[in-house]
Amino acid sequence: MYVIIVGGGNVGYYLAKTLADERHEVLLLEKDRTRYRTISEELGELVMQGDGCEVAIQSQAGFGRADAVVAVTGSDDDNLVVCQMSKMEHNVPRTISRVNDPRNEKLFHELGIDATVSSTKIIYNLLEQEVGGGEVIPLAALNRGNIEIVEIEIGAHAPVLGSEIKQLKMPQEALIISILRDDHAILPSGDTQLEAGDKIIVLVRADQEHSLRDMFAEE
Repeated sequence: MYVIIVGGGNVGYYLAKTLADERHEVLLLEKDRTRYRTISEELGELVMQGDGCEVAIQSQAGFGRADAVVAVTGSDDDNLVVCQMSKMEHNVPRTISRVNDPRNEKLFHELGIDATVSSTKIIYNLLEQEVGGGEVIPLAALNRGNIEIVEIEIGAHAPVLGSEIKQLKMPQEALIISILRDDHAILPSGDTQLEAGDKIIVLVRADQEHSLRDMFAEE
């Protein structure tokens, strides 16, 4: 899979590294020359200097053969332009945009962006979602360096099928942050019921991943 990432901040940088480690073909576009020099010292040819909103740069980067374009700059306007041009000019199958202002999410979807990611809404969901005995997992847990993001699919015979999230006996430091259902992402609440085919996205401490997977395994 060929993925083009526009925006060489921390999000784009670490996403590029992760995709490269998973053996995907990836190109990271960064228009700021100073930032480009910094990240290219480590990522080398994975990084290209240029404005991802410009047609010439897009052609040079190979937008026409990209399987996905991910726009993660600090500007919602730039992210929208990148994704729209990817669709209209290059027929990119999938576009994903970072949304810095969550009020813009609806507009992005109306304008044809396939998926959006709002860190504000994710953090809000982390604060609001109740787990276990009604305790909220502190955000400080994310800074310990041993938290993983795990995807688990709910099978037709899974013991948790039909359960509400608040009823699950999750590991102490595990939190469901999203559910992928029928190609749509849901920000769950404690009352959200799990359905067959759901793919749940969970933050979990690395040493508790196996316990987490066991509780969702089919009987």
